[in-house]
Amino acid sequence: MSTENGNLLSVRDLCVVFKTEDGTVKAVDGISFEVKRGETLGIVGESGSGKTVANLSLLRLIPEPPGKIESGFIEFGGRDLLKLSQTEIRGLRGKRIAMIFQDPMTSLNPFMRVSKQLMEVTQLHLGHTKQQARAHAIKMLEQVGIPDAHERVDSYPHEFSGGMRQRVMIAMALSCQPELLIADEPTTALDVTIQAQILELIKHLKSETGASVILITHDLGVVAGMTDRVVVMYAGKLFEEAPTRELFERTANPYTKGLLRSVPDPTSEHETLYQIPGQPPDLAHLPPGCPFAPRCERAEEICRREFPPFVELTMSHRSLCHFANEIYAETKSAA
Repeated sequence: MSTENGNLLSVRDLCVVFKTEDGTVKAVDGISFEVKRGETLGIVGESGSGKTVANLSLLRLIPEPPGKIESGFIEFGGRDLLKLSQTEIRGLRGKRIAMIFQDPMTSLNPFMRVSKQLMEVTQLHLGHTKQQARAHAIKMLEQVGIPDAHERVDSYPHEFSGGMRQRVMIAMALSCQPELLIADEPTTALDVTIQAQILELIKHLKSETGASVILITHDLGVVAGMTDRVVVMYAGKLFEEAPTRELFERTANPYTKGLLRSVPDPTSEHETLYQIPGQPPDLAHLPPGCPFAPRCERAEEICRREFPPFVELTMSHRSLCHFANEIYAETKSAA
């Protein structure tokens, strides 16, 4: 599929496996999605659903061994990223595609000053001199809201708070004005006030640069406020994809429905919190049929026996479920 139709990124049938003592695990199993120019795509799902692995694959950061990108097609800028040489993919990382990693404390080198880590990016990709790179590093820290940036630039990561370290990661990711920004749980372990500031910062910088964003998160409240479209993943599979508003109003998948029911209602004083029963499956020993069937309240015999089809409900809404049409009709009438 060409990216000439407004898509910045097209992923087709991506499959990523890991060799383990228990056998081969398909962490990502044949998923396909697109990211349009200037849009924010949310990717949600429980831990272990394949969200992070899928996006590390875009940058070819899967450790080999034990991991391997077994098959698929990732088109960005008219080229298949899986066919690029190591030199070519390194030229893209940090320059045209950048990533905010989940834990800034482990992503930043604790033995290097922040200035050096920021300067390396622009010296490598933009050809900056040492003086230019330092000036740019200070400018980026100011842009992400770090006070006294000209003094703090020479600090070590441990001298920053969690929220400030995340801002440093964002400054690093945006240093070369990438076309695609991947934000992997950018607000994990931050208090709600800092979370709001970080998300607002990403939204503001996105509007300034025109970058596309892939936002990986567990937080459906963040998804509702930040994204244009949503991809729901479970057991390495893409379970549902829809525009954000439609997904919240007319979901067509029991798993997505369970995730939405799990969100606390702040207006209810005595509501019992809902949780999806059971645990995510062992990817090395998936059950026959639908991988969600053992936990699904709507499952029938066909769900336990046959893998579900991908049902296209509208041009922009699809769901992996035997009963997708029925669930969609029910939620549509309820709305």
